[in-house]
Amino acid sequence: MGLELDSSHLLVSETPQTATKKSKKKRKREKERDDGAAAAQLQNEPTINEQPRLDVKLELVNNQVDKTPPVVGYFPSGYNPHKTNDINDAQEPILPLAAPPSVKLYRNAQRAKVEKSSGEKNEKGRTSERLELVVSPNGSNVEFVGNSYKGEAMAAQLCTYALGVLDKATQTLKIMPIAGNKILRLEPKLRGSLAADKEHANFENGEITAEQRAARIRQLNVQYGPKKSIIQDKKMQALRKGDDPLSQKDLGRKIENAPINKDALESTSGHSARNIPPYNSSAITPQEAYPLDGIILTGEWDFLEDIYKILQVGGEVASNAYPTFVCNRIQKLREIQDEVEKKRLSCIFSYITHLLKFKDQHSMDGAASARNHQFPSIIRQKFFEMFKPETRRLSVDKIDLLISYVLVLTLYADDFRTFPADVSNDLRMNPATVKSHYRNLGCKMEREKNKYLVTLSVPLEFPQPKRKFRNR
Repeated sequence: MGLELDSSHLLVSETPQTATKKSKKKRKREKERDDGAAAAQLQNEPTINEQPRLDVKLELVNNQVDKTPPVVGYFPSGYNPHKTNDINDAQEPILPLAAPPSVKLYRNAQRAKVEKSSGEKNEKGRTSERLELVVSPNGSNVEFVGNSYKGEAMAAQLCTYALGVLDKATQTLKIMPIAGNKILRLEPKLRGSLAADKEHANFENGEITAEQRAARIRQLNVQYGPKKSIIQDKKMQALRKGDDPLSQKDLGRKIENAPINKDALESTSGHSARNIPPYNSSAITPQEAYPLDGIILTGEWDFLEDIYKILQVGGEVASNAYPTFVCNRIQKLREIQDEVEKKRLSCIFSYITHLLKFKDQHSMDGAASARNHQFPSIIRQKFFEMFKPETRRLSVDKIDLLISYVLVLTLYADDFRTFPADVSNDLRMNPATVKSHYRNLGCKMEREKNKYLVTLSVPLEFPQPKRKFRNR
């Protein structure tokens, strides 16, 4: 009996040894084939959120003399001009949206400087344009100012900026240059503080007086001129009556022989010694006597939230970064339930800290403690304009003014009843001297718990200067 086997139905089982003997190249080819099939399947599937392609027409827009190109700027301080309502508290009524900030662009008339080169009959002219962008938030004393001729704009620029505007309706992409080929950095400044830069701006624009020009030429001659020019300059100075030593000596002798009204001098010195913040002598409440808005301007409150933010996250106030007066009242801040009042008092403490650190930075005994202190730019600029430090030191009058600002804010911090011990330590002054400053502000001294308590009574009564009577 014969047995026939069909090869199509013949099953051959591979042993493990047979499977392992497969060629490595064959396994690699099978893997590449499977990966290629998976990639083709993914390629055929539609992509989610795929943006349709647009075929646009590119149009280049050149500068036009009678039109101003777009102006581009940015706010390094984080100010958002589109944010018109910062109130998110549902417990208080929502205020109406604030008006958008006003934007002004200043550009000088094109200044043409004609230069004649030697040996050439033709004249060469070149123009230079300067821009200044001012953004003024509504209801704020802070302006954001950017310009194209100093500061960051003077850095080396190795590229050209352009602005692209896509019109989807006409499928046209317009590429246009920006004003001045600069991206302006908009720095915060107090309104009216631009006048402080007038002298510097006049120098940059070439607007100097004849006297200033002559003084600079004379200084260059003295430093770099030949000996003949120096001798000639000395002779010219000797001919000037104002610079003549003999005339100065004669003027001093005349002043010494002039009669002096001592009563008027004493009254004037007593008035000038009262170097205090803006006040209202007819106020009926302590808050009206020294208005807080006259000390901390509206635009400065947003830059004084460092202590408030530390309390919000539950952090600790470092004793080496803040004065003793502030550290001893942090617990009082934590116990305040009203967030608006807590934020207001925290900002007052921050302002006191900046005043004390500014005084320390410009004094010999406290410079080390304020070396690493960081001032907001708007606060530092205001302090320099108010106190005008000479080189690295403050004058006596400006120190008295700074102390008066600190003491008024300590009265606000303690509800106009304060003990002067803490702030005397922070000012590095004798408590008796600090009490005399308080009296100069119109405060009264009371004895409480074997300590002197300072209170502010209204209407303000300032101490009268003591007059010396002549013996008849």
